Amino acid sequence: MKAYSQDFRQKIIDVYHREKLSQRQLAKRFDVATSFIIKLLKQYRETGNIAPKAPGGGKPAQLTPAHVQTIADWICATNDLTLAQLCHDFEQRYRMRVSRSTMGRAVQQLKLTVKKNLSSD
Repeated sequence: MKAYSQDFRQKIIDVYHREKLSQRQLAKRFDVATSFIIKLLKQYRETGNIAPKAPGGGKPAQLTPAHVQTIADWICATNDLTLAQLCHDFEQRYRMRVSRSTMGRAVQQLKLTVKKNLSSD
């Protein structure tokens, strides 16, 4: 969801100071969540700033660039490895378990395929 604009936030602060409305009344008047008003006013009182905060980061990547390079080397050496086999080999080498989804994203990041050779035995 996109953050509310600086102008909109300033209007809320101005009305709060001018009309001395409650937080619920402000929320109703501006058609926003009461929790937004509470957080905005708290931020304003503590810092004097009403700018939206930077978005939080997600979970950091489990695989480092060195890990991904090792996976690329394995795939180039043996292209018949499945994602499950790559996960097993990775766990054996690094003592760190990763899911097939994580391994699949690493392979996609490398723009490699794990295409299997069909044997004609």
